Amino acid sequence: MKKIFYSFAILSLLFTSCNPMEDIYAEIDAQEVVISGESVYTLSDADYTALKLNFGNFSNLNDAKTMLPAFLSRKYPAWGKESLAAVTFKLFNKKNDQKSLITYKANDQDYTDAGLRFPNISNYEQMLQLLNSLYPTPDNRVLVSLTYTERDSGINSEVEDGFIYSNGTWEKSSGITLDEYKAMGESRAQFSSEDEALVKIPVYLKNKLAYEAPKAGDIEGVMYKLYDSNDRVVKSYVVFFIYDGANWAKYNNVINQTIKFGHDGISWVPDNTVKYTLTNADYTLVGNGQYNNFDVRTGKAEEPETKRLEKINTILLNNFPSSTDGQKYIVSYNIYNGANDVWSLAVIKEGNAYVKQ
Repeated sequence: MKKIFYSFAILSLLFTSCNPMEDIYAEIDAQEVVISGESVYTLSDADYTALKLNFGNFSNLNDAKTMLPAFLSRKYPAWGKESLAAVTFKLFNKKNDQKSLITYKANDQDYTDAGLRFPNISNYEQMLQLLNSLYPTPDNRVLVSLTYTERDSGINSEVEDGFIYSNGTWEKSSGITLDEYKAMGESRAQFSSEDEALVKIPVYLKNKLAYEAPKAGDIEGVMYKLYDSNDRVVKSYVVFFIYDGANWAKYNNVINQTIKFGHDGISWVPDNTVKYTLTNADYTLVGNGQYNNFDVRTGKAEEPETKRLEKINTILLNNFPSSTDGQKYIVSYNIYNGANDVWSLAVIKEGNAYVKQ
């Protein structure tokens, strides 16, 4: 009898505990807090191995966008909606050095045949007209060393540049003029060796492009001439250089690329979200400079979220006039609801306004 009594008591406890436990679980779910974080991360050699990338880089951007979300979920398993991560990684971006396969000097008839009014080139569209007329079916990666007449600021001059046909389009590589060779200590329009070219061209680029504000990661192709002692002729070569923010160096087919990801509540997705916190000047701009917050108490000015969104629109449009469609912001702002607190609002630009995400 004793056993039966205890069994009955335990069974009763199970039945009577059913509803209270459901209430407890519901309360826990209701109080669940989403953890958001922000990270700036560069992949390590070990990360590439974990991603099963044999060459220590991604072969294209699509692979990175496809594989990195799962990587971020493993690295930051507790992070949820509104989390941001900027991931820098190595990207294979092949640009082979080339030697000239075709050397040609355009004549007056060539410009006419290309449908050009004058026997000179004044913009890149005209350059493409000439190239497509001269070489309607070029082989991929063919290099043309082309001498042509360039018209700039009303002055005609003869120039020689390199043009590589790559995946359906022509890529220009600027040639070096005789005066520029002389400035580099050469008596002729050529270098005596490849090593000499690779030492002098980075300095040449730094001076030539100093006022064009190059950015880190920019790649520039340069066509130079070299005497081939075996064939006893001067040949043209194109070599690519990459800018690191201060100097130019020979490009070795791998560049650093950064993609920003945001957590949408389910997974990581490529994202351009910027986190922005309102400043005192922002509150002043929208008439809230006295307390530098939004008053969200019942009946007060910024109680409706639509009113806060309106003022955030004014601030973002004023501060970031160049933002394009699709740009996202998570805006943090001070509020007063009887106590001071900080709230946030996620918005995205659509047309000429920001709407709530």
